[in-house]
Amino acid sequence: MTVTLTRRHALAAALAAPFVAPSARAQGAWPAKPVRIIVPFPPGQAADIFTRLLAERLTDMWKQQVVVENKGGGGGIPGTETGKAATDGHTLTVGTSGTFGVNPSLYPDLPYKPLVDFKPISNIIVAPLVIVAHPSFPANTVAEMIALAKKDPGKLSYASAGPGTAQHLSMELLKLRAKLDIEHIPYKGSGPAMADLLGGHVKLMMDSTASALNAIRDGRIKALGVTTARRAPPPLDKIPTIAETVPGYDSAGWSGIAATASMSDEIVAKINADITKLLTDPGIAKQIEERASVPAPGSPKEFAAFIAKDMATWAEVVKATGTKPG
Repeated sequence: MTVTLTRRHALAAALAAPFVAPSARAQGAWPAKPVRIIVPFPPGQAADIFTRLLAERLTDMWKQQVVVENKGGGGGIPGTETGKAATDGHTLTVGTSGTFGVNPSLYPDLPYKPLVDFKPISNIIVAPLVIVAHPSFPANTVAEMIALAKKDPGKLSYASAGPGTAQHLSMELLKLRAKLDIEHIPYKGSGPAMADLLGGHVKLMMDSTASALNAIRDGRIKALGVTTARRAPPPLDKIPTIAETVPGYDSAGWSGIAATASMSDEIVAKINADITKLLTDPGIAKQIEERASVPAPGSPKEFAAFIAKDMATWAEVVKATGTKPG
């Protein structure tokens, strides 16, 4: 069959073509310049550790430099707000159980809404937290720590990454469930808190397994219990869960990647696919698991649902404990 292309048809085809091609080129060109990933915490914390692992691989994959920018302090609010305000189309933000899960219920005037001002892309990891202690601390298990705390109420103290962080509220949840009186000593990030724990200036701390792992391995600190209902993967699988002493206790930290609300769904889908590819790579998965954490990729929709559920969980804890930001 022969089709005759009229002058009008040719003109319509010529006018339509430019509107298709640029869209395809724009999508294929991302990233067109270096990408910035904002970590709203100081270097050394779990969110920073795993983000840097991904950034190195994404730099190779995207053929553009992926730069991790740490903006710590303020419960992660200033750094997260910086991510919200970015308009360059090449800025991503790390959301965590603290900044996205806890902060919405902890701060009535929070300057961002995780599921409004950001587009969830993918979770990166889920990890238990761990109660660690200086070698001089007299208790070696969670049961012994609880007995010590009940013997002398108010005499023990613990360090955390700061008020309202997952580390802080996970310990407060334990205090609530076990009816303990232990003083909270907040720090501006787990890095500074860990430095004081290693120096013996504080004796007890709740931290992420990722940032505490090396010090546990070489005996500079001792682990009393992990926060998840199941034991952590190797090499921390020998550490009992808190739930083995306090039935029903369960808490976990997580870190994921989000985009500004203005980023197109097509680019969000591309980033999600690339992150998923990396997190399912056996070599990268092994590096994550070696830090007693679990790779947790998922679709943007699944990550959004996960965030919503976490927000609801911590809202209950904040209300029950009366926790206030520092």
